[in-house]
Order: sequence, then C-alpha cells, then structure tokens
Amino acid sequence: MLTIALPKGALLKDSIAYFQQVGLNFEALLEPGNRQLQVLSQDGRARALLVRAQDVPVYVQYGQAQLGIVGYDVLREKNPHVAKLADLGFGQCRLSVAVKASSPYRSARDLPPHCRVASKFVRCADAFFQQLDLPVDIVPLYGSVELGPITGMAEAIVDLVSTGRTLKENGLVELEQIFTSTAYLIAHPRSYRLNLNGLGNYVPQLTGAIA
Repeated sequence: MLTIALPKGALLKDSIAYFQQVGLNFEALLEPGNRQLQVLSQDGRARALLVRAQDVPVYVQYGQAQLGIVGYDVLREKNPHVAKLADLGFGQCRLSVAVKASSPYRSARDLPPHCRVASKFVRCADAFFQQLDLPVDIVPLYGSVELGPITGMAEAIVDLVSTGRTLKENGLVELEQIFTSTAYLIAHPRSYRLNLNGLGNYVPQLTGAIA
C-alpha cells in the first residue's frame, strides 16, 4: 500500500486538496476532534501519516513513507536524501533576517561581527552569514523566535515570514530575504526508482495535477 507523509499545520489543508485531485481522499484528518495519526484514503488504496513538518523528509528518507509534502525551508535546513519531484506552489513564505524596528541596522551586513542571531534554521542561517563573511553566533530557538531581540538575547533572528504580521505586532522588521519557500512533493528514492507500491503510477498524475 502506498504510504504518504503529510505535514501538520499550515500545509495540511492544501496537501489534502492536492491528493484529492488524483482520487486519494484523506479528509478524515481535517475532522474536528480527530486524534488519528494515520488514516486510509476513502477508497483504501493509500495510507496517510500525519507528522510534524520537520519529520516528513525523515519518514520518506527511511522508507516508512513513499511520498511526502514538505516546505522547501525544511529541505534546505535538513538536506535529506529524498527525491524532489515537484514544486507544488502553495504554502509560499520566505526565510528572512529581522531585527527590532528601533535598531540602527538596515541590512544584514550592518549587523556587528560576533552578534547573536536566534533561529530554528541553524544550518540555513549559518550558511547565509558565512556567505556574507560575517561571523555571528547562531542561537538555536524552537519556540517564539521573535522573543530573541525583544528580550535582548539576540540582535537579530532568521525565521519564516508569511504576511509579516507577527513581526510587526512584536516590533520587528525584515532586513533581508534569504530565500522563498513553497511546498514540495518528495519521494523515497529507491521506491521511486523501483516503482514500489505502484508509486510510478501516481507520480505522473500528481505532477500533472499541479496546474
């Protein structure tokens, strides 16, 4: 049976709608009060696993799921060994550097050397500042990263921005965009290559459903 890893959170509704286009219905995951972490499609042809977005590529890489949907930001941060089949276009956001609106900085290059930058995207943030040849101390935070500059623990943050509302409400402004992110369809490389569980029958339909 085909197994698909779906991300909890902002991408879930669009991910379910995407698979509905090829006849795989996992709407049970959207029902109020649902506590199931795995459901069968209505026709019984496939199974969906509901996992944290950061864990989607892990399930796919290790073969517990043959397909998955995950943001490009997660792929950049984790660099998993998966096949990237298609950019799905939804879930658009951006990874940006932000600081307090009252700060004197107007670009990432203005930040002082060896300052602290809070982020859950440690690898991406480190690579960005290395590219600028600006040494900084990356502080890993996995909750409300915006509190870093507010409390004075960090001069800046590197975080995902969608509308910018959260930054504005917390007195922060974007300095620079590192990259944009959208949802990607990924596959387990060996399953894709060998057409395990009929994966090869679904991929042309799924990539054709993007438009």
